Amino acid sequence: MRDLTAEEIQLRVAELREELFNLRFRNAMRQLDNPLKIREARREMARFLTVLREKEGVKA
Repeated sequence: MRDLTAEEIQLRVAELREELFNLRFRNAMRQLDNPLKIREARREMARFLTVLREKEGVKA
């Protein structure tokens, strides 16, 4: 994860935001098999955002 460039991390975060939206939507429609996937997606996005902020801090 830390080996990725800032642009790649931003792309991954955008993908995770879309996935999180879809998971929440499916959960509202009672079509989600495992609601814990929402938590996992949120945490993964937080990890990427943390790494992104670290990289931005190094550049500044």
